[in-house]
Amino acid sequence: MLTARQRLTAFPVLLTLLTLLTLLTLCLALPAAAPARAASARHPVVLVHGYNADPGVWGALRADLRAAGYTDAELFSFGYDTHRSVNEVLAGRLGAYVDQVRRETGAARVDVVAHSFGSLVSRWYVKFGGGAAAVDHWVSLAGPNRGTSTAWACALWDQACRDMTPGSYVVRNLNSGDETPGAVKYATFWSNCDETVNPDDSVPLAGAANTPVGCLGHNDLLGDDATSAGVRAFLSS
Repeated sequence: MLTARQRLTAFPVLLTLLTLLTLLTLCLALPAAAPARAASARHPVVLVHGYNADPGVWGALRADLRAAGYTDAELFSFGYDTHRSVNEVLAGRLGAYVDQVRRETGAARVDVVAHSFGSLVSRWYVKFGGGAAAVDHWVSLAGPNRGTSTAWACALWDQACRDMTPGSYVVRNLNSGDETPGAVKYATFWSNCDETVNPDDSVPLAGAANTPVGCLGHNDLLGDDATSAGVRAFLSS
């Protein structure tokens, strides 16, 4: 038998063991914690500039996207020779670039924002180049989606200009059947004062969210605050 002194010495040890056993029982009875949700569901953004331009035109929009929480590792600018054929050369090169972005980021899909001629390049990729499976949101800023008569001025010597003329092979095929195919979300932003896209209503597409931006010049859409806000809201939809 334990002496009185031994019982007094053993009591704190037993109390500690009982406390630990009670805590362990409570922990086992609690439901498992739900796995943490991803911090962001947004996609990397691929920016596609227009005719006779370069990736530098995206400075304002890139800054706005960074201010909205995007990192430089989520923003990509596709640079290309704007004098080449949409269907024979450029759409395929854009597709390869998107594949590279998806490999680098691990993203299943990207969002595409295109200006002017870049709208035709990216639309061909989405509609005929397998891009419908890789693009989640597609945005056209002042894109000559049904062609522009202004392109006749350089069509004689420039393939890209020929692709932009009303009724061209590229324009006809892009607008045949479904203008906004697949599960891609489409949006266009257009101006009624666009000096480059004629007629102005060449930009909107059936099945897209078509937003008039008021009286802005062709390149002014690139730095317009309201247009930028509209693009960012659409990408988050």
